[in-house]
Amino acid sequence: MLRDLRSGPAGLSGRDAARRLARFGPNTPARAGSRSTWRALRRQLTHPLAVLLLVAAALAVAAGTAQLGTAILVVVVLNAGFAFLQERHAGRAVEALGRYLPPHARVRRDGTVRSVPAAELVPGDVLLLAEGDRVPADARLLSGGLQVDASALTGESVPVVRDASAPDTAASALDSPVLVFSGTGCVAGAAEAVVHATGAHTEIGRIAALAGTRPTDESPLERQVRRVARLIAAVAVGVGVAFVPLGVVAGLSLTEALVLAVGLIVANVPEGLLPTITLALAVGVRAMADRGALVKRLSAVETLGSTTVICTDKTGTLTTGTMRVVDVRGPGPTSAPPGPAFWTTLARCSTADPRTGAGDPTELALLEGAAAAGAGVDAGVRDAERLVLHAFDPHRMLMSTLDPGPDGPVLHVKGAPGPVLARCVLPADRRAAVEEAVAAMAGRGLRVLAVARRDPAAAYPAADPPARDVAESGLTLLGLVGLLDPPRPEAPAAVASCHHAGIRVHVVSGDDGRTAAEIARRVGIGADRVVDGPVLDAMTEPELERFFAASGEVVVARAAPEAKLRIADALRARGEVVAMTGDGVNDAPALRHADIGVAMGRSGTEVAREAATLVLTDDDFATVVAGVEEGRRVYDNVRKFVVYIFGHLLPELVPFLAFALSGGLVPLPIGVLQILAIDLGTDLLPALALSREPAEPGLMDRPPRPRRENVITGEMLLRAWGLMGPVAAVLATGLFLAVLVRGGWTPGAATGPGSPLHTTYRQATTATFAAIVACQVGTAFAARTRRASLRSVGITTNRLLLGALAAELAFAAAAIFLPVANSLLGTTPPPAWVFACLLPMPLLVWGTDEAYRAVRRARGPAARHPAPPVAGP
Repeated sequence: MLRDLRSGPAGLSGRDAARRLARFGPNTPARAGSRSTWRALRRQLTHPLAVLLLVAAALAVAAGTAQLGTAILVVVVLNAGFAFLQERHAGRAVEALGRYLPPHARVRRDGTVRSVPAAELVPGDVLLLAEGDRVPADARLLSGGLQVDASALTGESVPVVRDASAPDTAASALDSPVLVFSGTGCVAGAAEAVVHATGAHTEIGRIAALAGTRPTDESPLERQVRRVARLIAAVAVGVGVAFVPLGVVAGLSLTEALVLAVGLIVANVPEGLLPTITLALAVGVRAMADRGALVKRLSAVETLGSTTVICTDKTGTLTTGTMRVVDVRGPGPTSAPPGPAFWTTLARCSTADPRTGAGDPTELALLEGAAAAGAGVDAGVRDAERLVLHAFDPHRMLMSTLDPGPDGPVLHVKGAPGPVLARCVLPADRRAAVEEAVAAMAGRGLRVLAVARRDPAAAYPAADPPARDVAESGLTLLGLVGLLDPPRPEAPAAVASCHHAGIRVHVVSGDDGRTAAEIARRVGIGADRVVDGPVLDAMTEPELERFFAASGEVVVARAAPEAKLRIADALRARGEVVAMTGDGVNDAPALRHADIGVAMGRSGTEVAREAATLVLTDDDFATVVAGVEEGRRVYDNVRKFVVYIFGHLLPELVPFLAFALSGGLVPLPIGVLQILAIDLGTDLLPALALSREPAEPGLMDRPPRPRRENVITGEMLLRAWGLMGPVAAVLATGLFLAVLVRGGWTPGAATGPGSPLHTTYRQATTATFAAIVACQVGTAFAARTRRASLRSVGITTNRLLLGALAAELAFAAAAIFLPVANSLLGTTPPPAWVFACLLPMPLLVWGTDEAYRAVRRARGPAARHPAPPVAGP
């Protein structure tokens, strides 16, 4: 490698390094091209619903209501601006990768050791790495050995050993014993290495490219809103166009018919739909923040609610992210616990300091176990008393310390079971039993260490300690210790909740397969199949899809970043909505391109947090389940206010049809401005309040909804247009005719200005207006639930809705009784008996829908998908 890089052990010259820097560029991840601000803003303004509202604004101006047109335009601009600002949070993962690298590095330049900016490293530079350093570029070790914390890059919770003289037979570069990678940390040892890749050509640079090359797909709700916009546009324009010839037949002039058609189109456009959806998502964002999660894109709340599969990392997500002693065994053939000397050896044979947290995570875990057993030793006292330290050697796979004992110096040893057992004096049968115990512990996914000592005082004169080979021989085995990054206590309950909601959980980890499978089973994930990353990489796309199409849950071990992307794509190709959790640099591409990326806020890297759309501030997997519930609630509420809005379209449409189909014999039952007062005055607040509706009972007992299921279903249209709408239309139109008839009207009689029946006609249209408002109250209560009864959720559980309905009624009263409103809207207070007729209308509308829901409940519960099979712990 030195030859190929035209370098040597003394490194490069300053001039050569400068030339290479000009050729290869700075040692920073490549920045993705910035998107045009105007293009992003234009995309928001050309959203179908935004276009529909812009058309509505133009039609409102054409109908002579410029104030309404201006208000609608403001709604469009505010929504576009808010969505645009949310979108600007995306795409920062590459910048975070750059900040993940150290600012400076020690290299050999011109034969001397120098500190240079890490961004100026070039291929051929010779790095000097030591404990505590962060590796600034991809490099090959030239001499020495290191223990490297590569968890952020590979997902492995245990530091890996890198040794310059080890044979390189690894199948992948990340597993090579002689390579170190930028962004990883040195936890022990010292070494020199030659840089062979910088910038975009490093492993972390490749991850940056993966994290920035694919655009973010629309969420399920965003796709559905586009469909809703097209449906609303078709209905509104179709009704308006159809009214023109009907109006002419009814005796209107062409101009009058066109003006009324424009008013009808404007009236049928739900101006509050887009802001209501935005508010519903914003409420979900706030609720998620209260439950320990930060949402960076509004639609992420709803997407999480539609999740069918969660692909979760292991380290720091299902586990605590810290090693713990979980099993100890004595040296005998039985399972008797080890004696005090075992714990004393663990306390003495260490260089970590629990007080400051400095040192190897495994050693910190061992010291914690020793302290719990009563063998804690102050690190400062321990180091001061120590006679000799034989540091961990990658070749020997063990470390030892010579410490004072009651009868003279004692050698304390710990390390890999094989090398330690080879140096112990053991009968053959005992050795076989110990090896079986090691195999059993390793089979459970534990990291196993052997603990030994040698204590004949005469062999260790402090002034002249023997050579390491001599000292580390003839050892007495004290026992075995097994360590594991344990599961989070709350993880099993969270996984069980996912299963109950019909969501499968796959583990996709960079850790060892046995360890990942053990953790999966401990938290209740059915590790039905365990596959290594290289095996998965060899699968074709169809094979990968078939692999994940099979029943059960999967554990993927030693997964590369590309593998996580392929897994997400394979699941999405089957129609799944995929949530990907993770905390490391290696997770960034998958977090960026999954339907929703969920990063850990405390233990996660900045790269993962920037790439994700949802950040768990408490690192609690249970918060993902809370997010699923919140997302389902938000989506349910979107449907609730859609039912509410659609529920009064028929009462507004039927009066126009009555006028047109009667050929003008029946006067128009309601004016265009009165309909606009309903849509923007009495309609908006209850719709917004429905976005705050609490979760309906049984919300998490339902299966995830299909990815392509429309936000507007046939059942919703049946309730809005087949049940509540017709009842409200009959009540409103019937009250209109009753006021006219009691005032002396007969079909075809003149009701225009100056006619004897004009005041009666204004009273009648006001009665229609009041009837539609009264029916809206019943529709609002009916829309609060999808299947459950109103009694089961409680009338007062949504106090915002009660306040909104009170405000709606106050607005309606002002429109009816205030002289200025009478002049503007063409209203006149109707007779007192009309108000008595209004009282039962909300009950009639609500009761119709309540009876329908009772019939549905009587037919049985909603169908559920069976929970995925789960292996026992």
